[in-house]
Amino acid sequence: MSTSHLSTLKSRHADLDAKIANEERRPAPDTGLVALLKKRKLKLKEEMLAVG
Repeated sequence: MSTSHLSTLKSRHADLDAKIANEERRPAPDTGLVALLKKRKLKLKEEMLAVG
């Protein structure tokens, strides 16, 4: 795959990381949402490893 695809995946991974951090900083974080975001982040990481 192309470097632009890898860059896109890295960007999406960073976005999810920021969303997770923001949710965890809330006084009452939504643990279900955090778990969902973490699963999506893991899938992106696996895809990045497969590409790169």
